[in-house]
Amino acid sequence: METPAPHLTPDPTAESTVATSGGLLKAFALDITPLRISRDYRLLFISHSVSFFGSMMSFVVLPWQMYQLTRSTLAVGLLGAAEFVPIMVMAFIGGALADYVDRRRMVRISELLMAVGSATLIINSLIPHPRVWVLFVCATSFAGLNGLKRPSLEALIPKLLPPGMMPAASALRSIGATLGGIVGPALGGVFAASFGAAVAYSIDLTTFAISLLALWMMRAMPPRPGADRPSLRTLAEGLRYARSRPELMGTYLIDINAMFFGMPMALFPAIAVKFGAASVGLLYAAPSAGALLATLASGWSSRVNRHGLAVTIAAALWGVAIIAFGFANQLWLALFWLLLAGAADMISGLFRMTIWNQTIPDHLRGRLAGIEVVSYTTGPLLGNAEAGIVASLFSIRTSVISGGILCVLGTAALAAIYPAFLRYDGREGLARKQLEETENQNRAR
Repeated sequence: METPAPHLTPDPTAESTVATSGGLLKAFALDITPLRISRDYRLLFISHSVSFFGSMMSFVVLPWQMYQLTRSTLAVGLLGAAEFVPIMVMAFIGGALADYVDRRRMVRISELLMAVGSATLIINSLIPHPRVWVLFVCATSFAGLNGLKRPSLEALIPKLLPPGMMPAASALRSIGATLGGIVGPALGGVFAASFGAAVAYSIDLTTFAISLLALWMMRAMPPRPGADRPSLRTLAEGLRYARSRPELMGTYLIDINAMFFGMPMALFPAIAVKFGAASVGLLYAAPSAGALLATLASGWSSRVNRHGLAVTIAAALWGVAIIAFGFANQLWLALFWLLLAGAADMISGLFRMTIWNQTIPDHLRGRLAGIEVVSYTTGPLLGNAEAGIVASLFSIRTSVISGGILCVLGTAALAAIYPAFLRYDGREGLARKQLEETENQNRAR
């Protein structure tokens, strides 16, 4: 018998290495199971991803048009101020409504009204002298409608998928938002500068049409029998429930702390002066790129049960990366630390969404989603203001580094104040939710 040529002889070590590499890739690969098992989730994913992409185009085009019309940075800044109050107020109202009406219908109505806003912006852009006040009205309306929509959107997901799929659903949701957050603003700026604001707004309107079609194809999501009618009492019930759950309070407060102290984006234009004017776009894109990489490699998250500890570590890593970013004197190093910061923030977000969607009873999901909207919008909005104030009083580097340090210290302090959050185990949370759902169904009977 002839001896096989050496290169044809099976190598068990090589096969083991390939299997190990394949298993490692599978362990970290994005889990798309929710898209495979639920038609309604696929439709919701398409709806939100496409709509968010278009909205991020308008997010850039609207302030760009405002500056073109007014040549005033103050007017551009006032757009953000005009958006703050509506989203805060409407998030609570939208949360109460999400527990009382068909959640799909709430999202659909909100999307339709936002499409009307896009059509208004198109018409305003086409008239000989576009009106500045129309931009303010539309910006305020978009913020309020987004606050109205988001609780119902968040509360839909646990009704479409089993609890065990929440980590994968959170990752999929994040990748749609991250891609939209990267590509949408870039294309919005190009289309607005090249073809005018009306063309960019028209693309946004088209995305709303696609989103509405996908929502129309979904099955209805009626509320449970005996659902609580929206009132101050039901809003207070949601707040009391949140306060009674240290793992929920931990997710809200740790994120607000991290974003308030460690949000440096308002300083990017000034920081770019050191690295060159062309670097400002790279600085803004780096955290989103890091978030995208973390999402694509998020398969491991479904095997982690200590969700509170994961959020705490990720928030602290965000702070450490911001500190390092503050010391960076070379562009590539600054981008590296922002990339790491964005990845840490995304990991924190994945586990926060998992805690929310796996453990909050369905009859309270909308109201708690309203609180979530307030928690993850308040931090960045106020954090950018804090960064600007500290930079004006001291220096840009002092603002960035001190913010990162306070983020880490605040995270440690909150972990000490809420030890139950640090110890939180997702398996216990699932069991408690099932018990609460059973008790609520018995009371409803």
